Parts: sequence; C-alpha cells; structure tokens
Amino acid sequence: MTGSPPRAIRAHGILDGADRVVDHGDLGAWRPKLVASDLDGTLLDENGLVSPRTRDALEACWDAGIPVVGVTGRGPRLLDTVKAALDHRGIAVLSQGGFVVDLERDEVLRTVALPRAQAVRVVEAIEAVAGDVVLAVEDAAEQGEVRTRLRVQHGFDWPYPEPSQLLARDEVLPAGAVLKVFARSASLDQDELLALARSVVDPADAELTHAGLGFIEVLPPGITKASGLQLALDRHGVGFGDVLVFGDMPNDLPMLGAVQAAGGRAVAVANAHPAVKTLADGVAGGHRADGVARYLEAVLADV
Repeated sequence: MTGSPPRAIRAHGILDGADRVVDHGDLGAWRPKLVASDLDGTLLDENGLVSPRTRDALEACWDAGIPVVGVTGRGPRLLDTVKAALDHRGIAVLSQGGFVVDLERDEVLRTVALPRAQAVRVVEAIEAVAGDVVLAVEDAAEQGEVRTRLRVQHGFDWPYPEPSQLLARDEVLPAGAVLKVFARSASLDQDELLALARSVVDPADAELTHAGLGFIEVLPPGITKASGLQLALDRHGVGFGDVLVFGDMPNDLPMLGAVQAAGGRAVAVANAHPAVKTLADGVAGGHRADGVARYLEAVLADV
C-alpha cells in the first residue's frame, strides 16, 4: 500500500485521558508469555504510528521471548500499516478477528465472510428499530486486495483518508459475501445504535460491535477479537491466562474478558471507553502518552 498510514481516527483521543501518564509502581512478579494489544487509540499515537518509546518496548518484549500480537478492527486493505506497526513480526488479527495473518510467512490463517443475504437481513432488522442507516462495506472477495477501494455509501463520512468508492445505497453491498458491514446513524450515537441493534439481531446471525468511530460493525457470527486472538494463541502454544492484553473500545471487550476470565491481565488505556475501564484489571496511560509502553516497561523491569 502506498502513501501515508491512516491517522488515528477522530473518536480516539476525544475521550478523556489520552495524554494521561500513569505511575504503575510495582506490578508484582507476574510476567506474560504473550502480549496482545489493540492498535488505534491504544498502542498507536495520535498519528496512527508506533512512537519511538513504544517501539523500544515492543523490542524489549521480543528480546525477552514474548510474542506481540496486534489485534485490530482494521481491514485487510490496511494490512501494510499493520505490518509496519508490528515490524513484520508474528501474527496479526485484523477485522475484529475475521482476518488473521502470519506476518513473517505472509500466510493468511483465517478469513471468514458473511453471506450477502444474511447481511441484508441484519441491516433491515437494525433499520426497523433504529431508522435509516448509511453503510460502508468490506467486500469478502477482495480481502487480499490492499489497493481496492472500500465500498462506501454516499453520506457515510469514512474517517480514514484511504481511497474509497462512493456508491448509491442499492450498490454499496457487493454481489457476494462481505467481510463486514459498517452502519452509521444520523440520529443515534454509536452506543445507542449498538444497543438497539443488539436488541433485534440474534448473535447466531451476526456479531455486532463498535470501535469508537461513530458507527457500528456487523460481522459474521462468532467473530470477535477473542476468537481471532485464540487462533494466534494456538499457534504460539499459549493460553489466555498467560496473556497481557490492552484495549480501549467495546470491540476489545471480548478479548479482554477472555484473558481476565482465564487469569491473565486485561488493561485499559486511560482514554478507554467506560465499559472497557469497568471490565479491566488496571489502567495504563493514554495512547498519546505511550501508556502501553510505560506499562510494558514496568512489567519487564526485572526480566
């Protein structure tokens, strides 16, 4: 992919705490066997980049034999930016768990799609309770095409500066299956829209979430960051209980919850959504203050 990486999207950093520094003190003797982190709003700075301090912290993990897995909502078209963030190392989980890649081998480990007819039914159910929504769509047939333009309905206001093709509503869904559908409401915020959508959509039909971008995401059933991370853990021979995980938005809740339930450590950054802070075991500094890096430094101090 050519050009500059996408900037951290608008919603990230608006929540209080993006610049907050947290003194972690003594975090005890527990050490992870694997580190997993969300990217935008968590590991990356306000420009969507890995800061020098964070890069050093990631290097310290790798030097200590601790794999780092990036777990992101970014789609396959943004794979090059994910590779750059993770220095082309290890496994990356994209599309909220629906697209998993071994970066070193350039091998796709998972790709899961939602049939078009099922996506249509889910959108119709959402609109029945939430009113009209505008859509953007990741075409499953183009998952490996990083230069393919995202399918965006006129009026959606896509937050990344990547190329997109603007389409009428009856054209935005492709003829075949989709990787995911983004739905934005003009009258409801993302939390309100998500709550209404979940009230009418059976999890057996689709997984619903949001990443703090102002819209919700419709995914294949069972596809979450936890399910994607599970695949990475299986490849590394590590259980959820040996994971240190960082996140900031509701789309991170499944993987934070899985790690916490297994006895690992789930950490929210200071600029996280309230639901994430409520679930988390602790809080790291904000993403603009190298919060993940500072936490990793404290964890690895005696390694």
